Amino acid sequence: MHRRNVAFRFPRFSFLFVLTVALGLVLGGVAAAKAPVLRMATTTSTDNTGLLDYLAPLFQQATGIELQWVAVGTGKAIEFGKNGDVDILFVHDPESEKAFLDGGFGVNRRQVMYNDFIFIGPKEDPAKIQGLSAAEALKVIAAKKAVFTSRADKSGTHMKELALWQEAGIDVPDKEPWYIQVGQGMIQTINIAAERNGYTLTDRGTFIKYEENHKGNPPLVILSEGDKALRNQYSVIAVNPAKWSDARYDLAVKFIDWIVSPETQKVIAEFKLSGKQLFFPNAGE
Repeated sequence: MHRRNVAFRFPRFSFLFVLTVALGLVLGGVAAAKAPVLRMATTTSTDNTGLLDYLAPLFQQATGIELQWVAVGTGKAIEFGKNGDVDILFVHDPESEKAFLDGGFGVNRRQVMYNDFIFIGPKEDPAKIQGLSAAEALKVIAAKKAVFTSRADKSGTHMKELALWQEAGIDVPDKEPWYIQVGQGMIQTINIAAERNGYTLTDRGTFIKYEENHKGNPPLVILSEGDKALRNQYSVIAVNPAKWSDARYDLAVKFIDWIVSPETQKVIAEFKLSGKQLFFPNAGE
């Protein structure tokens, strides 16, 4: 069993954190030992929002473990887990997660937090979906052949979108010219929707980051939200060491225990952009 060459991101530790650790090592007369590394596959939303850059140094400070991650769609993240390329997943597609567990590839799944999906589109809202439920919004978009951009990458957002078309009683319009399959991350998908004066589905956390990037005046705005079908649950799953003997299960368990602890759940709740809370911890549910 071996791991493929996956490009992991190193956390962007703050200068103050690095200086504090360095001073502690010097003043304590302790030789700097290489920290054990936990490799994670996660979604673009936990990366784009800055959440993992916020959590990683806190995790290392608490446990001595360095967190490295690759941010992709949930489908690709689960593929990394199945191939033994990572030690842990942090993803948001419960159905795919269940299949991963049922296949014996993962163990110890725990809920961490949630936010929600939203439909966004041009301020003038040419299709007139504002205030509609998720199903009604998609019916109107399809009837009016309004431009709609799809991530089309088997991410958690893409899988939710496919489920919503089904719930609306509409076959996925993947052959229609107004339905644009981007095959990229969320920010890119939003940008293409904006360029085409169209609509898309996104998680709220990424939209808040997008909004911040446009100094609070983005080309696309929230038009449909609040439907219970739009809840977006995030969970962590350890890769099963029975499948991959070199999976760092001990490190994965330490991360799981840490992220569902009351202290870290409070830290997640306090993570904000532009004064807005991005994720709502629910490990206790």
